[in-house]
Amino acid sequence: MDSGAGDAMMARGIVLAAGGTGGHVFPAEALAAELRAAGHELALVTDVRGIAYGGALAGIDVHRIPAGTPGVGGPLRRARGVLLAVAGTLRAVRLLRRLKPVAVVGFGGYPSLPTMLAALWLRIPTLVHEQNAVLGRVNRLLVPWVTRVGLSFSATGRLDDAAQPKAEVVGNPVRPEVLAIRAGGYAPPSADGPIRLLVLGGSQGAAVFSEVVPSALALLPAELRARLKLAQQCRPETLAAARAICDAAGIDAELAPFFGDVPARLAVAHLVICRAGASTVAELKAAGRPAVLVPYPHAVDDHQTANARSVAGAGGGWIVPQSEFTPARLAELLRRLFAHPDDLDRAAEQCRGEDRPEAARALAALVENLVAPRVRVVPAAAMGAARGRRVSE
Repeated sequence: MDSGAGDAMMARGIVLAAGGTGGHVFPAEALAAELRAAGHELALVTDVRGIAYGGALAGIDVHRIPAGTPGVGGPLRRARGVLLAVAGTLRAVRLLRRLKPVAVVGFGGYPSLPTMLAALWLRIPTLVHEQNAVLGRVNRLLVPWVTRVGLSFSATGRLDDAAQPKAEVVGNPVRPEVLAIRAGGYAPPSADGPIRLLVLGGSQGAAVFSEVVPSALALLPAELRARLKLAQQCRPETLAAARAICDAAGIDAELAPFFGDVPARLAVAHLVICRAGASTVAELKAAGRPAVLVPYPHAVDDHQTANARSVAGAGGGWIVPQSEFTPARLAELLRRLFAHPDDLDRAAEQCRGEDRPEAARALAALVENLVAPRVRVVPAAAMGAARGRRVSE
């Protein structure tokens, strides 16, 4: 819980509102690093999932506001979602009145909705950032009313023409640790050296990866299997079966439900197999790593396929729809790629060429332009730097 001091007015304060998945939190983390360096005080509003993230968000105050999903489920669930959204908005109004921020920045996800609605009600300057190639439901609701819009893609689906004048393409900010990989370049696997394969399931989890990838690797020739160094995220319930297949095939595999050092693993990966969430795609581009992309088939508006096309369309990877993602199909693709490492090298270069490495700085500049008329020049210490991090329920 917050102490009374945490409810004081935020000088040069900016509130970040984000859903609790990595796709929403990682861009908020990257922006937070830029804004703190510029002397802004920050607070984060998220859900219980978002509290677990660290990085640049670890030192700022965190507030949890009730949020529902009014656009999801049957009538009863929708009604409950509306009630929770209303209750959350009332609490967010009280919170913002105490903090008195100069701006509120939303990153999408239903947990961000009450705070953004409260900011609009209180006439606080607002900005939403859209990470995907298709405007998400919450941002789609907010875009007509907010002050500015930051986009990750020049062609963003579901963005109304009327919103174009206040929209700017800034890219999707990534964590500094991932951006640092860019400077190291990419080296394809040597003719007889190890092949480092990284498999990431994304925030939705990917049981299908545990079912397909080990079985596909088991179909590869013995000389290829001997060179493989597999690191794969697996859902807990699929871990034992995936490990049994890898062990039987003699594959050197590290399997775990979660990797806390994804940037380090990405830095040494020769090929990534993953979903096509916004942050995953942005980090692939920042690092310049070729990927086999398997879009989540139930994503709203099929936005993951649109995200994946931004990589594959530029020659930076290969899309395999989940309906076609079988051990035989994947084994065939991997056999071809590992036999022609120049194709991996070329894809890495094309993927890196599609990135906007200054996305965090560009988004921070958009925020600065938003609040400049309301901000005094005298900087203030970042809120929470001396007090440590607090969580408000």
